[in-house]
Amino acid sequence: MSRRSGILEFAVLGLLRESPMHGYELRKRLNTSLGVFRAFSYGSLYPCLKALVASGWLIEEPGNHPEDPLAAPLAGRRAKIVYRLTAEGKEHFEELLSQTGPDAYEDEHFAARFAFFGQTSRDVRMRVLEGRRSRLEERLEKMRASLARTRERLDDYTLELQRHGMESVEREVRWLNELIESERAGRDQQRSAPGGSAQQDTSGKAGGLPRNRDSSRPDPSADTDK
Repeated sequence: MSRRSGILEFAVLGLLRESPMHGYELRKRLNTSLGVFRAFSYGSLYPCLKALVASGWLIEEPGNHPEDPLAAPLAGRRAKIVYRLTAEGKEHFEELLSQTGPDAYEDEHFAARFAFFGQTSRDVRMRVLEGRRSRLEERLEKMRASLARTRERLDDYTLELQRHGMESVEREVRWLNELIESERAGRDQQRSAPGGSAQQDTSGKAGGLPRNRDSSRPDPSADTDK
């Protein structure tokens, strides 16, 4: 399985954990809620759905989506297929949520992981955020070293493009610093509460996001790999 198809599998399972959906609604949610999937097509989605059904993580149910009256089949036409997460599928998605390996820090995978932070435990969120920050700090260091070596050979426009890429990464690092501090503050508050030191947050509630963020904050779905 390619990395990109693995990200799609993760996102589909996460969306279906919220509620059953038919393929069109899934594609719409992928496009509108998870910007990283705007380029995906039905040609990518339906093979993924079939593979998840074959793995036992989804089941197909003919009929309408229970909350979408517009999906009612017309007379003489085949009913739309609704995809529902199985118990095994929920368990598999929870396993994916708990993973914090290097793939979770890459641009597209991080965007998908961040979109489901509300269902992720605080400790896992912290590991993913800190891993992403470390990855970007490494990238920023390489960009600065490359710019220092080639500055004299670059024309003004190429130089400006390089600077723009560096500024984009720097903004995301600052944004990640705010998120990490907010997560730490929330964890400290939990531990200071009565009985909090013996409990681990597995509710998935973010609750500690920094407020009053302006439009200069990066979009997690944006590609910062310049």
